Amino acid sequence: MGKGARDGRDGAEARPTGHDVARAAGVSQATVSLVLGGKWQGRVAPRTAENVREAARALGYRPNLAARSLRTGRARTALLVVPALTNDFFAGVYTGAVEVASAHDFGLVLYPSPEGTAPARDPFASARAALDGVIASSMAVESLAELRAGGLPLVMLDSDASDADAAVNFDVADGMRQVARHLLGLGHRRVAHVASAVDSWTFTVRAHALARTLREAGASLVRTEHGELSVTGGLEAATRVLTETGAAPAAGRPPRGTDPPTALVCDDDLLAAGALKAARRLGLRVPEDVSVTGFDDVAVARAVEPELTTLRLPAARMGAAGMRALLGVLDDTGTEEGDRETLLPVTLLPRASTGPAPAE
Repeated sequence: MGKGARDGRDGAEARPTGHDVARAAGVSQATVSLVLGGKWQGRVAPRTAENVREAARALGYRPNLAARSLRTGRARTALLVVPALTNDFFAGVYTGAVEVASAHDFGLVLYPSPEGTAPARDPFASARAALDGVIASSMAVESLAELRAGGLPLVMLDSDASDADAAVNFDVADGMRQVARHLLGLGHRRVAHVASAVDSWTFTVRAHALARTLREAGASLVRTEHGELSVTGGLEAATRVLTETGAAPAAGRPPRGTDPPTALVCDDDLLAAGALKAARRLGLRVPEDVSVTGFDDVAVARAVEPELTTLRLPAARMGAAGMRALLGVLDDTGTEEGDRETLLPVTLLPRASTGPAPAE
């Protein structure tokens, strides 16, 4: 039959096996299993592991996942639940998670919960039978009760970590402190909060951190106005703030209010984009009359004019860390009490939407 092995039934070349990979790499079958199963760290030298992966790529080797599932009792599939697919942030979370999942021969099913942060329905007849675990981004733990039925491991992202098997969170409290200190350094002493109307852990933490940082600096949080997480929601909430505090001039006259905000801190870049529209429609200049900040650094932050001062949250890094955390839970590694939560830093990106506070 020549050098190319044939299966003798339909003339097709035989599928390469783990034995073929072991022979090509000059290692044992056990070493191949450890490397391609993602369990080689501490057992196989990194150079050897790379040789095994290179041999597998060259041969076009793909593990028989069905056989492995029967042998290990695992589906080798995880579910990623997000509130929506229309947000750039969640696309980044998925990108990071699927990269790690693929490297460990895991499938990743993306499930946008139709109810947002409300209870998420089990997309399968039985999640326990089809999945090894659940990763949920920006959701409430109680909203995942149906998916967790039967004891599925749960990793929470950007959410309350108390009832999950593991969690990966951004340091949003430090992020909001960075925003507040940036504005304080520019001379702002009267700040309004354009807050998300979603009742979730991450937005509660942001609100507390903002209020405390301003209070400790002797500055004032003059108003908090909640809005739907959208450009329209930000437009409407910021309009209420700017008109009802007297920050916006009426018919070219000076502001009527005695305590108008000089800066709007927004919980999200979409809210901030809406706040920019509100200021412009009311005849206010950004940042000369009022500064505006966002949160997330999604595409809209640089699409608006002026570009938004915002916080960069590395969404792909969070997704990758979440998938690694789930693999750790499944392998009973890294789940000690002190290791249950991973905290990722965030970075302030000062841009043109913030400037010195206007003179009194």
